[in-house]
Amino acid sequence: MVPLSVVLIARDEADRIGDAIRSVPFADEVLVLDSGSTDGTPGVARDLGARVVETDWPGHVDQKNRAFALARNTWVLSLDADERVSPTLARSIERAFTTSPDVAGFRFNRRNHYLGRPLRGGGWYPDARIRLARRDRARWTGLDPHDILEVDGEVRFLEGDLDHHPYRDLSDHLRTLDRYSARFAEVYDGEVRWVDLLFRPPWAFFRAWVLRAGFRDGVRGLLVAGLGATYVLVKWARARLSRGHP
Repeated sequence: MVPLSVVLIARDEADRIGDAIRSVPFADEVLVLDSGSTDGTPGVARDLGARVVETDWPGHVDQKNRAFALARNTWVLSLDADERVSPTLARSIERAFTTSPDVAGFRFNRRNHYLGRPLRGGGWYPDARIRLARRDRARWTGLDPHDILEVDGEVRFLEGDLDHHPYRDLSDHLRTLDRYSARFAEVYDGEVRWVDLLFRPPWAFFRAWVLRAGFRDGVRGLLVAGLGATYVLVKWARARLSRGHP
Protein backbone atom coordinates (compact mmCIF):
# COMPACT_ATOMS: atom_id res chain seq x y z
CA MET A 1 0.00 0.00 0.00
CA VAL A 2 1.18 3.50 -0.84
CA PRO A 3 1.21 5.84 2.20
CA LEU A 4 -1.23 8.37 0.82
CA SER A 5 -4.84 9.40 1.28
CA VAL A 6 -7.21 9.64 -1.67
CA VAL A 7 -9.90 12.23 -0.97
CA LEU A 8 -13.15 12.75 -2.85
CA ILE A 9 -15.95 15.27 -2.38
CA ALA A 10 -19.34 14.02 -3.52
CA ARG A 11 -23.08 14.45 -3.59
CA ASP A 12 -25.44 12.01 -5.33
CA GLU A 13 -22.64 10.14 -7.11
CA ALA A 14 -23.67 6.56 -6.34
CA ASP A 15 -23.52 5.59 -10.01
CA ARG A 16 -19.94 6.85 -10.50
CA ILE A 17 -18.01 6.96 -7.26
CA GLY A 18 -17.44 3.20 -7.16
CA ASP A 19 -15.28 3.28 -10.29
CA ALA A 20 -13.25 6.15 -8.84
CA ILE A 21 -12.56 4.26 -5.60
CA ARG A 22 -11.77 1.01 -7.40
CA SER A 23 -9.14 2.81 -9.49
CA VAL A 24 -6.93 3.48 -6.43
CA PRO A 25 -6.41 0.07 -4.75
CA PHE A 26 -2.82 1.09 -3.91
CA ALA A 27 -3.85 3.83 -1.42
CA ASP A 28 -4.00 2.99 2.27
CA GLU A 29 -6.84 5.48 2.86
CA VAL A 30 -9.80 6.62 0.79
CA LEU A 31 -11.79 9.46 2.34
CA VAL A 32 -15.14 10.63 0.97
CA LEU A 33 -16.76 13.88 2.10
CA ASP A 34 -20.45 13.58 1.31
CA SER A 35 -22.62 16.69 1.38
CA GLY A 36 -26.20 15.46 1.64
CA SER A 37 -26.54 12.64 -0.87
CA THR A 38 -29.97 11.05 -1.18
CA ASP A 39 -29.00 8.27 -3.62
CA GLY A 40 -26.94 6.07 -1.30
CA THR A 41 -23.50 7.46 -2.16
CA PRO A 42 -22.16 7.08 1.42
CA GLY A 43 -23.18 3.42 1.50
CA VAL A 44 -21.51 2.66 -1.81
CA ALA A 45 -18.30 4.30 -0.61
CA ARG A 46 -18.32 2.47 2.74
CA ASP A 47 -18.93 -0.88 1.05
CA LEU A 48 -15.73 -0.31 -0.93
CA GLY A 49 -13.70 0.42 2.21
CA ALA A 50 -13.76 4.21 2.19
CA ARG A 51 -13.98 6.36 5.30
CA VAL A 52 -17.01 8.60 4.90
CA VAL A 53 -17.57 11.96 6.56
CA GLU A 54 -21.03 13.44 6.07
CA THR A 55 -20.96 17.21 6.16
CA ASP A 56 -22.42 20.42 4.77
CA TRP A 57 -21.52 22.10 1.47
CA PRO A 58 -19.41 25.28 1.85
CA GLY A 59 -18.40 25.35 -1.83
CA HIS A 60 -15.86 23.53 -4.00
CA VAL A 61 -12.72 25.27 -2.75
CA ASP A 62 -13.59 25.13 0.95
CA GLN A 63 -14.77 21.51 0.73
CA LYS A 64 -11.56 20.38 -0.93
CA ASN A 65 -9.48 22.16 1.69
CA ARG A 66 -11.59 20.47 4.36
CA ALA A 67 -10.90 17.09 2.76
CA PHE A 68 -7.14 17.76 2.80
CA ALA A 69 -7.33 18.73 6.47
CA LEU A 70 -9.16 15.50 7.38
CA ALA A 71 -6.77 13.21 5.51
CA ARG A 72 -4.66 10.98 7.74
CA ASN A 73 -1.53 10.87 5.56
CA THR A 74 1.01 13.52 4.65
CA TRP A 75 0.49 12.86 0.93
CA VAL A 76 -2.97 13.42 -0.55
CA LEU A 77 -4.39 12.58 -3.97
CA SER A 78 -7.54 14.53 -4.80
CA LEU A 79 -10.09 12.87 -7.09
CA ASP A 80 -13.58 13.74 -8.21
CA ALA A 81 -16.23 11.05 -8.39
CA ASP A 82 -16.15 11.23 -12.20
CA GLU A 83 -12.40 10.58 -12.41
CA ARG A 84 -10.42 7.33 -12.55
CA VAL A 85 -6.70 6.73 -12.15
CA SER A 86 -5.51 4.86 -15.23
CA PRO A 87 -3.30 1.76 -14.76
CA THR A 88 -0.30 3.64 -16.19
CA LEU A 89 -0.78 6.55 -13.79
CA ALA A 90 -1.27 4.12 -10.89
CA ARG A 91 2.09 2.50 -11.65
CA SER A 92 3.73 5.94 -11.85
CA ILE A 93 2.34 6.88 -8.44
CA GLU A 94 3.50 3.61 -6.90
CA ARG A 95 6.99 4.06 -8.35
CA ALA A 96 7.16 7.62 -7.02
CA PHE A 97 6.58 6.30 -3.51
CA THR A 98 9.13 3.49 -3.59
CA THR A 99 11.38 6.11 -2.00
CA SER A 100 10.23 9.07 0.05
CA PRO A 101 9.38 11.78 -2.52
CA ASP A 102 11.58 14.85 -2.09
CA VAL A 103 9.14 17.18 -3.86
CA ALA A 104 6.00 19.03 -2.82
CA GLY A 105 3.64 17.71 -5.47
CA PHE A 106 3.02 15.89 -8.73
CA ARG A 107 1.30 16.92 -11.95
CA PHE A 108 -0.16 14.59 -14.58
CA ASN A 109 -2.38 14.76 -17.63
CA ARG A 110 -6.15 14.50 -17.45
CA ARG A 111 -7.87 12.78 -20.37
CA ASN A 112 -11.40 14.11 -20.72
CA HIS A 113 -14.11 11.91 -22.23
CA TYR A 114 -17.24 13.33 -23.81
CA LEU A 115 -20.29 11.39 -25.01
CA GLY A 116 -18.41 8.13 -25.09
CA ARG A 117 -15.05 9.16 -26.56
CA PRO A 118 -11.86 10.83 -25.31
CA LEU A 119 -11.36 14.36 -26.62
CA ARG A 120 -8.16 15.26 -28.47
CA GLY A 121 -8.54 19.02 -28.94
CA GLY A 122 -10.38 22.05 -27.64
CA GLY A 123 -8.01 22.43 -24.70
CA TRP A 124 -9.42 19.24 -23.19
CA TYR A 125 -6.22 17.23 -23.60
CA PRO A 126 -3.63 16.97 -22.14
CA ASP A 127 -5.25 19.26 -19.50
CA ALA A 128 -2.37 18.79 -17.02
CA ARG A 129 -3.36 19.17 -13.35
CA ILE A 130 -1.66 19.08 -9.96
CA ARG A 131 -3.67 16.60 -7.91
CA LEU A 132 -1.11 14.82 -5.73
CA ALA A 133 0.65 16.90 -3.07
CA ARG A 134 1.92 17.11 0.46
CA ARG A 135 -0.90 18.20 2.73
CA ASP A 136 1.33 20.70 4.54
CA ARG A 137 2.57 22.30 1.30
CA ALA A 138 -0.66 22.66 -0.67
CA ARG A 139 -3.90 24.60 -0.57
CA TRP A 140 -6.95 24.84 -2.79
CA THR A 141 -7.65 28.29 -4.18
CA GLY A 142 -9.62 29.70 -7.11
CA LEU A 143 -13.11 31.04 -7.62
CA ASP A 144 -15.95 28.56 -7.19
CA PRO A 145 -16.67 26.33 -8.95
CA HIS A 146 -13.21 26.37 -10.57
CA ASP A 147 -10.75 25.21 -7.93
CA ILE A 148 -6.96 25.22 -8.27
CA LEU A 149 -4.44 23.31 -6.14
CA GLU A 150 -1.48 25.56 -5.36
CA VAL A 151 1.69 23.92 -4.09
CA ASP A 152 4.60 25.53 -2.27
CA GLY A 153 7.67 23.80 -3.65
CA GLU A 154 8.88 21.66 -6.54
CA VAL A 155 6.27 19.85 -8.65
CA ARG A 156 7.23 16.93 -10.89
CA PHE A 157 5.39 15.31 -13.78
CA LEU A 158 4.07 11.73 -13.68
CA GLU A 159 3.37 9.58 -16.74
CA GLY A 160 -0.15 8.28 -17.25
CA ASP A 161 -3.59 9.83 -17.56
CA LEU A 162 -6.30 10.67 -15.10
CA ASP A 163 -9.47 9.67 -16.96
CA HIS A 164 -12.27 12.19 -16.52
CA HIS A 165 -15.94 11.58 -17.43
CA PRO A 166 -17.45 14.96 -16.51
CA TYR A 167 -20.94 14.47 -17.96
CA ARG A 168 -23.16 11.43 -17.98
CA ASP A 169 -24.89 12.68 -21.14
CA LEU A 170 -25.78 15.92 -22.92
CA SER A 171 -28.58 16.70 -20.45
CA ASP A 172 -26.12 16.37 -17.57
CA HIS A 173 -23.80 18.80 -19.36
CA LEU A 174 -26.61 21.37 -19.60
CA ARG A 175 -27.52 20.92 -15.93
CA THR A 176 -23.89 21.41 -14.94
CA LEU A 177 -23.69 24.56 -17.06
CA ASP A 178 -26.71 25.94 -15.22
CA ARG A 179 -25.38 24.98 -11.77
CA TYR A 180 -21.86 26.27 -12.33
CA SER A 181 -22.94 29.57 -13.86
CA ALA A 182 -25.29 30.17 -10.93
CA ARG A 183 -22.48 29.49 -8.46
CA PHE A 184 -20.13 31.84 -10.31
CA ALA A 185 -22.72 34.64 -10.12
CA GLU A 186 -23.00 34.06 -6.36
CA VAL A 187 -19.30 34.34 -5.57
CA TYR A 188 -17.96 36.78 -8.17
CA ASP A 189 -17.60 40.22 -6.60
CA GLY A 190 -15.97 42.19 -9.42
CA GLU A 191 -17.36 44.46 -12.08
CA VAL A 192 -19.25 42.96 -15.02
CA ARG A 193 -18.94 45.08 -18.15
CA TRP A 194 -20.72 44.85 -21.48
CA VAL A 195 -17.40 43.89 -23.04
CA ASP A 196 -17.49 40.70 -20.94
CA LEU A 197 -20.84 39.76 -22.45
CA LEU A 198 -20.01 40.75 -26.02
CA PHE A 199 -16.48 39.48 -26.49
CA ARG A 200 -15.73 36.73 -23.97
CA PRO A 201 -18.19 34.14 -25.43
CA PRO A 202 -17.06 34.35 -29.08
CA TRP A 203 -13.43 34.38 -27.96
CA ALA A 204 -14.06 31.24 -25.89
CA PHE A 205 -15.54 29.50 -28.94
CA PHE A 206 -12.74 30.62 -31.28
CA ARG A 207 -10.05 29.58 -28.83
CA ALA A 208 -11.56 26.11 -28.29
CA TRP A 209 -12.65 25.36 -31.87
CA VAL A 210 -9.76 26.93 -33.82
CA LEU A 211 -6.73 27.74 -31.68
CA ARG A 212 -6.99 24.55 -29.59
CA ALA A 213 -8.13 22.40 -32.52
CA GLY A 214 -11.53 21.42 -31.20
CA PHE A 215 -12.50 20.69 -34.80
CA ARG A 216 -10.45 17.49 -34.53
CA ASP A 217 -13.25 16.00 -32.41
CA GLY A 218 -16.01 16.60 -34.97
CA VAL A 219 -19.52 17.10 -33.60
CA ARG A 220 -18.32 16.43 -30.05
CA GLY A 221 -15.75 19.17 -30.41
CA LEU A 222 -18.36 21.54 -31.80
CA LEU A 223 -20.66 20.83 -28.84
CA VAL A 224 -17.85 21.37 -26.35
CA ALA A 225 -16.81 24.65 -27.97
CA GLY A 226 -20.38 25.89 -28.38
CA LEU A 227 -21.54 24.98 -24.89
CA GLY A 228 -18.30 26.35 -23.46
CA ALA A 229 -19.06 29.69 -25.07
CA THR A 230 -22.65 29.47 -23.83
CA TYR A 231 -21.41 28.90 -20.30
CA VAL A 232 -19.18 31.97 -20.53
CA LEU A 233 -22.11 34.10 -21.71
CA VAL A 234 -24.54 32.78 -19.09
CA LYS A 235 -22.16 33.11 -16.13
CA TRP A 236 -21.26 36.72 -16.94
CA ALA A 237 -24.87 37.63 -17.70
CA ARG A 238 -26.02 36.11 -14.41
CA ALA A 239 -23.29 37.93 -12.51
CA ARG A 240 -24.38 41.24 -14.07
CA LEU A 241 -28.09 40.66 -13.48
CA SER A 242 -27.48 39.62 -9.86
CA ARG A 243 -26.15 43.11 -9.24
CA GLY A 244 -29.34 44.71 -10.56
CA HIS A 245 -27.80 45.93 -13.80
CA PRO A 246 -29.78 45.85 -17.07
